Amino acid sequence: MRGVVLALSLLLFLAVLAVALRPAFTTPARQPPIQGEVSDAVDSAQLEGRRGALVDQLVFTREAEVGRVTGLIEAGTHQLFTQGISSPTVFNRLRDSLHTAYDLSYGTSSELTLNPAGPELADGSLNPFHVPAIREALNRLINRRHIAEEIYGGLAVPRYLPLSTAFPDYARLADVARELELRYAHDPEAAIEVIHREMEALGARFDEGQWWYAGEPVRLRVLIRTEDERRRIGDYIANLMEDIGFVVERRYRTAEEASRLWIASDPRAGHWHLYTGSWITTVIQRDQAEGFNFYYTPRGRAEPLWQAYEPVAEFDELADRLQRRDYATWEERQAMMARALELALEDSVRIWLVDQLNASARAANVEVAVDLAGGLSGSALWPYTLRYTDRVGGQMVFGTPGILTEPWNPVAGSNWVFDTMLIRATQDPVVMPDPFTGLYLPQRLAAAEVTVQQGVPVERTLDWLSVESAEVITVPDEAWIDWDGEAGRFIPVADKHPDGITARTRVRVTYDPTLFEQRWHDGSRLSLADFVLPWILTFERANEQSPLFDIAHLPVFEAFLRHFRGWHIVAEDPLVIDIYSDQIYPDAETIVAARAPTPTPWHTLSLGMLAEGSGELAFSSNKADRLQVDWMSLVAGPSLPILERHLREARERGTRLYPEVLGEWLDDDEIAARFAALTDWHAERGHFWIGNGPFQLHSVHPVEGSVVLRRFADFPDPADKWLRFTTPMVPELTLDGPMVVESGRVAVGADNGPWAAGGGEGLEGADFQLSVTFEGEPYPQEAIEQVQYLLFDGRGELARRGQAEAQGDGQWRIRLSPEALAALGVGANSLELAVTSRRVALPAFASHVFATVPRGGMENAR
Repeated sequence: MRGVVLALSLLLFLAVLAVALRPAFTTPARQPPIQGEVSDAVDSAQLEGRRGALVDQLVFTREAEVGRVTGLIEAGTHQLFTQGISSPTVFNRLRDSLHTAYDLSYGTSSELTLNPAGPELADGSLNPFHVPAIREALNRLINRRHIAEEIYGGLAVPRYLPLSTAFPDYARLADVARELELRYAHDPEAAIEVIHREMEALGARFDEGQWWYAGEPVRLRVLIRTEDERRRIGDYIANLMEDIGFVVERRYRTAEEASRLWIASDPRAGHWHLYTGSWITTVIQRDQAEGFNFYYTPRGRAEPLWQAYEPVAEFDELADRLQRRDYATWEERQAMMARALELALEDSVRIWLVDQLNASARAANVEVAVDLAGGLSGSALWPYTLRYTDRVGGQMVFGTPGILTEPWNPVAGSNWVFDTMLIRATQDPVVMPDPFTGLYLPQRLAAAEVTVQQGVPVERTLDWLSVESAEVITVPDEAWIDWDGEAGRFIPVADKHPDGITARTRVRVTYDPTLFEQRWHDGSRLSLADFVLPWILTFERANEQSPLFDIAHLPVFEAFLRHFRGWHIVAEDPLVIDIYSDQIYPDAETIVAARAPTPTPWHTLSLGMLAEGSGELAFSSNKADRLQVDWMSLVAGPSLPILERHLREARERGTRLYPEVLGEWLDDDEIAARFAALTDWHAERGHFWIGNGPFQLHSVHPVEGSVVLRRFADFPDPADKWLRFTTPMVPELTLDGPMVVESGRVAVGADNGPWAAGGGEGLEGADFQLSVTFEGEPYPQEAIEQVQYLLFDGRGELARRGQAEAQGDGQWRIRLSPEALAALGVGANSLELAVTSRRVALPAFASHVFATVPRGGMENAR
């Protein structure tokens, strides 16, 4: 019984800790709404006729010290910070200041990226992390709860899987996730046993507390980011490695410095073994099926590290199938996801550590639409909604830990969130993700029609698109399906598949009728060539005979070919395009977002293609490294003189790329006008970055560490178009129930409240009550998608799962039968709930611990 009481005490402590922390970080005091109508202080006349952004100029400056955030906002030198704050000390200062406000987001994670090259590196040294079993063992060596509670001060939760604990798939697969979390729980002795066995199999020896290989100590280089809590994580990991016998070299680096090593260098060079990585998901991922393909296979990215990944055949095939959504039923999909999670942990080229709760800091008189996953830096809507509450226009200054971390180019440029945040402001996507649900909304589409093969599991939520099913979806003969690089033309379906082909989906997108009246930042009008040239480049980069061929592009392209079935321009005015594919997503809105072509200015893209084709620059870091040329940047550095020369030569020659295809939409006058506009743009601003978003890139100052964006006056939309979002309705949960239950009936006691019965006999089974609210009001029953419960016994094994019963708005009941309680045996148990809402995509969780005791054993338990 003493063991039962100790286990119960521990579970009670953790439950109380979770409840104690939750209110401080989910419903902060004095927090103003993060979206809504423009403040009454703004005269409506100021908005009338205003187009595009509500602020005139944005200045981004390098500021890596998060401890200065509150002071800089209070001093008025800065209005916002791009880096989410996860430091409890800084968060408390931010919360308590009268001059600051903040918005919470849940899509940032920290992990360890492992170098899998080997077993020997280029210098002959041993890389232990070439062995999957050693990588897998690190999951048990690392104490994630220590990282979450001690390093992040409770502003994080342990994470084991390539599934965000804040996104829908984690709730859908809660039973699988919990089982794996228990299997890989902190167990350093088991981890060390595996590491010793595998190291000895590699030929290493352990002598007097240290590992040796080929007469030298086994040395690990830990690449540690310095800007945030990852510095402490890196030191913690380095200490663990030293404790188990490795010599550790700690390499402290900023984002830009680290990028040159873990992203841009060949893993076999051995510049690093472990890197303290972090990822931010910039939109709520309602379906995380493609994460396995991205994080664990060469198809994920073109960089050298990804090309070193060698997943086992089963995992590789499963990741590819999940990326293509190659399943017939939802049940098959769930089974595939469950198996992929197991294989991901066995592979472990990444060790997931924690999911963070981040606060995006802003001045109290600033409002902006913040994504629940990506925060401010990941928000698609931030450029469209950023504003002062008391005026229209003006300037804002952003602090950001990194600027121009990697080169900007529209093909394979920077993937760093602080670069892409700025890039996003200069672009205008055809669809926008809802920052609370992750469902896509139309921006430049007038309509979308999704047709799926009968039986394919796809659902529609919003009414701006339609979904229908068909027994057979035949791809038309005239649709483009391949590319003939030698002839410079697309290959139609009729030529490649004379007998015809079918597809699982067809997406028809109809664009805004005014699309081709809109302008790029240099004044050029959009044209159909802006849609077609990027499409050509996709095929050219996979053509071994082309000077644009990039071997690192092949894995991505080959995965694309496995589901692509054709592309057909149905009409040009308005533009209507059909896209055929065998790839599906559970949400029809996501299918449209994944398929709808987005334009890229053909004249800037042409410059890049000319420079790469001449062998002087490369779009991707992988190709740049192989050719020993510069990774192309359209905004700064040694790329600019090369691009300038190609622009001058293109104007002189009237260069026309792929006339067989583009000649229909590009005449000599159009070509001359585009290149002239780009020449003027470069002469005035010194770069080649052209977009069509609400802000244009005005100036770039790499040495000073600043970038300036200015409002694009010709942006077509009213400034208040996206100001309709209100505070996200994240459910707030309170779970009540008995603390001690006799097997088969509810125990009577002072704490049992409504579960106690007269006469001391109690009720059969046990009832637990869940209250679901938002800002103190009951959460509407119709807004709740499901309330799932998981019942774990004292051994941490899943004993039962089911659905709670609705009892009206905001009230739900979970009833455990006498049989369910009897199956638990005697000891400490845990009831865990996952609530999913239709109004926000983030699931909410609650837990309740209780003990089951033998009938008549209440006195012992007390």
